[in-house]
Amino acid sequence: MAKPRVICTRKWPDRVEAELKARFDVTLNEADVALTQDELRAAFDDYDAVCTTVTDRVDAAVMAAPKRARLIAQFGVGFNNIDTEAARKASLAVTNTPGVLTDATADIALTLLLNVARRTYEGETMLRAGEWTGWRPTQLMGTSPQGKTLGIIGMGRIGKAMAKRCYHALDMRIVFYDAFPVSDAGVPAEQLGTVEEVLAVSDFVSLHCPGGGENVHLINAERLAAMKKGAILVNSARGDIIDEAALVASLRSGHLGGAGLDVFEREPKVAEALTSMRNVCLLPHLGSATIETREAMGMTVLANLTAYFEGRDLPNRVV
Repeated sequence: MAKPRVICTRKWPDRVEAELKARFDVTLNEADVALTQDELRAAFDDYDAVCTTVTDRVDAAVMAAPKRARLIAQFGVGFNNIDTEAARKASLAVTNTPGVLTDATADIALTLLLNVARRTYEGETMLRAGEWTGWRPTQLMGTSPQGKTLGIIGMGRIGKAMAKRCYHALDMRIVFYDAFPVSDAGVPAEQLGTVEEVLAVSDFVSLHCPGGGENVHLINAERLAAMKKGAILVNSARGDIIDEAALVASLRSGHLGGAGLDVFEREPKVAEALTSMRNVCLLPHLGSATIETREAMGMTVLANLTAYFEGRDLPNRVV
């Protein structure tokens, strides 16, 4: 019996690709170059399953009347890059990889918070450029997060992991907003009724909510103005949560003290205004980028693919 045909839109960890080769008739992306929209569309006609990533734009045009594919197996927990309503209409199941990237992403959020607070990236830039002239009492003075208030928007797995790190390691007070009641945040934390209430009392704000839908530009000009003067904003969730033009304006005005960003509104494009600012720490979407996590994500995709082709319930079905 012929093996199911599967295509991966980007290169995956070697261990995962070896497993894919063993189980399926798989086409891998050795060049690791993003597929065009036409190539994505063709994949739905030529393969039984398409293994996408968060950078693939899987819209209604791509999924229009697929001739062969019946499964989109996403390499990532977020799936706002996929038009889920169009997938339903095309009778395409969609899976993702939740749970396995919680700690790695929370680590990056904490890294961004500390980098901006302590201005470490500015110091490294100065040193590498040969501009450091020696220690001075007033050089690159940052702010200490110790004992300050952290506001979390989205208290899911990653939000809770971030709260745990900041509460135990930095003795921070934790407040948060979530669209649903959270009975156990894992550490002492206060759930507030609105996003605005969280922003108004927080010295640091960390975003951990899904992107897309009603969360597009959740952090807009009005909500940035509601933040404390000098507060620091961290985003390791999805780039479209923040209105980047409004963020730039708030940073330039001095209202916002700084920002740490691992995701961007128009990835992989990053606004030149952001790259030119010294009070912004920028990372190229590294949230889940550990060997252990990326392999676990790949193995989760494999579990979803295997279940699908064996006719079993999908472990991580979102559509």
